[in-house]
Amino acid sequence: MPAMSFRRLLTFTLRQCPPLSSRHVILPSLYHRLLSSSSAAARNPPDSFRTRTPLEKQFETWIHKLKPGFGPPDVDEALKAQSDPDLALDIFRWTAQQRNYKHSHSTYLTMIKILIDGRRYRHAETLLEEVVAGACEISVPLYDSIIRFCCGRKMLFNRAFDVYKKMLNSESCKPTLETYALLLNSLLRRFNNKTVCYVYLRSVRSLSKQMNASGVIPDTFVLNMIIKAYSKCLEVDEALQVFREMGLYGCEPNAYTYGYIAKGLCEKGSVGQGLGFYKEMRGKGLVPSSSTFMVVICSLALERRYEDASDVVFDMLSNSISPDLLTYKTLLEGLCRDGKGEEAFDLLENFRSRDRAMNERTYKTLLFMFWVPGIVAVQKYDHVPEVPPTSVGV
Repeated sequence: MPAMSFRRLLTFTLRQCPPLSSRHVILPSLYHRLLSSSSAAARNPPDSFRTRTPLEKQFETWIHKLKPGFGPPDVDEALKAQSDPDLALDIFRWTAQQRNYKHSHSTYLTMIKILIDGRRYRHAETLLEEVVAGACEISVPLYDSIIRFCCGRKMLFNRAFDVYKKMLNSESCKPTLETYALLLNSLLRRFNNKTVCYVYLRSVRSLSKQMNASGVIPDTFVLNMIIKAYSKCLEVDEALQVFREMGLYGCEPNAYTYGYIAKGLCEKGSVGQGLGFYKEMRGKGLVPSSSTFMVVICSLALERRYEDASDVVFDMLSNSISPDLLTYKTLLEGLCRDGKGEEAFDLLENFRSRDRAMNERTYKTLLFMFWVPGIVAVQKYDHVPEVPPTSVGV
């Protein structure tokens, strides 16, 4: 063939081949590089040996420490001794390739924890899929660790329930109280609005029923999460039922228990019943959260129960918790609308003297609610504060 024709044929062939990108380059793992260097050492003279990196030397040192016939406990100990997650993963993969050796649930658990702590999430997901596919025997600590990891990753939320169902169907690895706590906590973090709440509430109900059917005895933390889910969806009757059953499990209601129920009752419109739970909680010496305080205050003010609302505000301040601007405005505006401007002004002055967190701007903003001709409260004040009335949404 003439030289010119061969050159044209070669040029045409190269144009038809796609360029080689970085995605096509497969980087071998550490132990593969060592194996290839060992085979090259047999072919090349000693003066051409490649200098090994410190990581490769460290890897080779740990490989030599594993005695012939090593088992999962030896590998588990070697993995825990590593500070570098990549080196630990190389040791994990190298040992898996050895004859007559198979990783156990303990080595998988150790390796997954090392990868998660080292933020090697992609590698952790790979090992997760291997475990679910049956790479080792199952165990409760391993599966709980996988569920915890999946619950913390948005894209793996559904995978957590796949692992849970596998535990539910197994004979030797039934879900424990920690398993249910992880799943319930993950569901509650998604209770952002009422529509989403009702979607996930079905899962909460299902988990609660399966927990009871499995004979798992809940603690106060788990029962509080169930009560919180019902209260957020305003299913207060079911929340109260769980509250009454707490004694059967030997659990004592705490401030969170009362707070969730009090807020749920007030938000549903049963303000008197919600106030009753608030008083029962205070009678036991339990201090509500700031959100519980403010929901009770606003609900009472909207029901025109100003005296009860004021008492809750003073109780809140006595516990060194300050209401926000909206809570103050809800109470004081209600009094003004009902023609009790003077009482509202006296309350404001009283609140100011007790609330150390109330700054001057908050005080002036609240004071502008009385900047209406004919209100007695304004006549007690010498001058109008220099804050534009348009800045206050009254």
